[in-house]
Amino acid sequence: MHRLLRTFTALAALTAIGLTAGCSSGSGSGAQEASAVRGPATGGARQPGGAFWVDPDSAAARQVKEWQEQGRDRDAEALKRISEQPMAVWPAGDDPAPDIGAATRGAAKEGRTAVLVAYNIPHRDCGQHSAGGAGSADYYRNWVNTFADAIGTAPAVVVLEPDAIPHIVDGCTPAEYHADRYQLLSEAIQRLKRQPKVKVYLDAGNPGWISDARKLTEPLQKAGIVQADGFSLNVSNFQNDETTKAYGRALSATVGGKHFVMDTSRNGKGPLAGDRQDAWCNPPGRGLGTPPTDRTGDPLLDAVLWIKRPGDSDGPCRGGPAAGQWWPDYALGLARNAKEA
Repeated sequence: MHRLLRTFTALAALTAIGLTAGCSSGSGSGAQEASAVRGPATGGARQPGGAFWVDPDSAAARQVKEWQEQGRDRDAEALKRISEQPMAVWPAGDDPAPDIGAATRGAAKEGRTAVLVAYNIPHRDCGQHSAGGAGSADYYRNWVNTFADAIGTAPAVVVLEPDAIPHIVDGCTPAEYHADRYQLLSEAIQRLKRQPKVKVYLDAGNPGWISDARKLTEPLQKAGIVQADGFSLNVSNFQNDETTKAYGRALSATVGGKHFVMDTSRNGKGPLAGDRQDAWCNPPGRGLGTPPTDRTGDPLLDAVLWIKRPGDSDGPCRGGPAAGQWWPDYALGLARNAKEA
């Protein structure tokens, strides 16, 4: 079984309803001229990230300030390649409302769109670094309802449950949980779509994980992809842009032409060569990928996003801290190895 990449915005003990937002896409993880995900125009020159909100108090932004105060100006300047870009918010597994409220309020002030990740499905992550999730189906339904209510009428892009569908396909999630998972995902899409300015993308892994995209077709259909705006690819993974886009087009053709978004946060150098079992966790030498934008030039690709927050550890491997903790040295490496425009 392929190990998976993980991302967290909040850490807590792993419990039945564990607050361990994370995720990934196993290593085994379209905007035309006017994008469907674009928020209200702000006028004037477009800022980094275009339509999407940049968190001024991210871990990267705080690190930049700290390094400036320490006189590490060169490192601080390099890290701005992360701090000045929009990144997804992974709301907490106990109460998502505070994180969502902060993001949507911040975005509203600038006429931008918040990017959010719903990651709390029961039996999440098959017991690996981000194991946990909601302790029951009813708890999850209530959590999704709170998540949606917190968005309100704000514009938002929601990436729904990274890994949940691929884990069904790769056999990691036991068969007895499949029917409930399909039902919960379908209900989550319907609930989120009741918010007037929400776009929902159901996660579909990455081409390095489920190599035959057609294996995802029926599971996505069972989970209600027809009701969603599309699917997400490469969350927390390192597959390069062209490989991911080709995979997205192939998968789209099997699910009614649905659009997709892709995570480019750390794919600037592509995946680590060698054994995929060892490539998922804090791989060395990786770099930031294409900056987030809703202007992709591809009619099926609605946006490139930084869904994984660059600099958050994948787990205690290669000298890293616990999954989801900020790791400034790794972040600096990603920034220095950033893909050239």
